[in-house]
Amino acid sequence: MVLEEMTDPGARAGGPGAGGVDPELFLLLLADARLPVGGHTQSGTLEGALAHGLGAADVPGFLRARLLGVTRVEAGTAVAARAAVLSGGSLAAVDDAWAARTVAPALREASRQQGRALLMVVERIWPAALPPLAGLDRPARATVLGAVAAHLGLGAATLARLVAYDDVQTVCAAALKLVPLDPFVVTGWVAQALPAVDEVTRAVAEVTDPADVPAVAAPQIEAWAQAHATTTRRLFRA
Repeated sequence: MVLEEMTDPGARAGGPGAGGVDPELFLLLLADARLPVGGHTQSGTLEGALAHGLGAADVPGFLRARLLGVTRVEAGTAVAARAAVLSGGSLAAVDDAWAARTVAPALREASRQQGRALLMVVERIWPAALPPLAGLDRPARATVLGAVAAHLGLGAATLARLVAYDDVQTVCAAALKLVPLDPFVVTGWVAQALPAVDEVTRAVAEVTDPADVPAVAAPQIEAWAQAHATTTRRLFRA
């Protein structure tokens, strides 16, 4: 469901993947929940939401709100970062645009922690993707992911869909650890969220200028993220 048809022109824009490998195989790797890029330490703010009044039955609505706000900014940033690498533009400008649109300090910190984890993976597996990121101070996960996508030959729409799907996957995986739920129910939540994943993809797939990264917010999620950041007894970092 993350994969898109190769007739999508955005899927070809980056050319062949690293080492001539089909970019869709790299997509599967990057979408794998076992990839050590911080997902196991993140709940997508779900832990903070549940601790401050959100009920388990409200998780699908939480997912929808997150996709409309936080995730859309992240996906747009990743697509803009990919475009900057391919055109020789400034990744610093992209990262600054993301920071300006990510109001809550806790959300910025969580994304930078994930960016650091992803950089560690890139250093080990795809070091040739690192030069465009040189000089950036603690880039956001989306900025790093966009640079990696450019190196691997992932298209813009594929990248946007990856970011959105990964966000849904992170929240739903965390839900299974935080509250007693039937795994089949949670899988159903992922399936229900897929149309919204496609909405995010359509909204940001054409972004090339950092100024065009969506400027949207989810104030309640940001408040929960800030409250969670000050909690000492927690399962997830963010």
